[in-house]
Amino acid sequence: MIGISPRQLEVFVAIAREGSVRAAAEQLHLSQPAASMALAELERQLGAALFAREKGRLRLNTRGRETLPLAQELIERFAELEGRAGGAMTSLAGELRIGASNTVGNYLVGDLVGPFTAAHPGVSLRLGVANTARIAEGVLEHVYDVGCVEGPVTHASLETRPWRDDSLVVCVRPDHRLAGRQRLRRDDFAGERWVLRERGSATRALSERALADLPEGTTVLELDQSEAIKQAVIAGLGIACLPAVAVVDALAAGRLVTLRTPFLDLRRTLSLVLRRSRYRGALVDAFLGMV
Repeated sequence: MIGISPRQLEVFVAIAREGSVRAAAEQLHLSQPAASMALAELERQLGAALFAREKGRLRLNTRGRETLPLAQELIERFAELEGRAGGAMTSLAGELRIGASNTVGNYLVGDLVGPFTAAHPGVSLRLGVANTARIAEGVLEHVYDVGCVEGPVTHASLETRPWRDDSLVVCVRPDHRLAGRQRLRRDDFAGERWVLRERGSATRALSERALADLPEGTTVLELDQSEAIKQAVIAGLGIACLPAVAVVDALAAGRLVTLRTPFLDLRRTLSLVLRRSRYRGALVDAFLGMV
């Protein structure tokens, strides 16, 4: 009979997350030899190695990737069982890993996790911020329990749920030649210099869709953060499509203005992303119930 323990599973999941035995041992408050022994015993009982070593880091191999979601589910079920021992579970504890695309992670994180954090102070939240493509990949790879993204996700193994509406705005410096015009036309944008987000981001995809309806311009910069783009526009390097929530402060300070572009569809939906086949424990269910 297999005698796999919750501690062995915790060590395995921590190593998968941190990429090294040392970091996993520190996270779990274990000695490094104890963590190494726990992993070795788990691999012995499963009859297969779970990691490959690449440039000094441990990376999940095929067997490890197959085992990780099962290990995470068992850990969550053990925690729920312990919480219910001796009576009804009155509070939630544990760690919830959330991935957020840049707009959400940088400007809407309070709206996303604030109510849950206030209601469940015993839960530790780990937030990762990247572009939509990387967050979706992280949910697929079980790096995140839940993702929140600003672009469409169509992978068959992922489920999306609408969270809230959002939009982009076209921004320029107050002294730009188009600033202050009340009746802009598409032709007015001919030859404009654009600062864009990197490929793979939802803001880039929506910007490109809008630019396809305008005369040809020039892409002068590609940056991976809305804040960097905002500063580039303020510096006069070009114009940009940016999330409305990202430019509130710059508009209030008079450093940027938005252009009236009713001929461009810059609306989008922010969505929650979950892996279809993943077990959803009490933490995920509680989070989904509050967003």
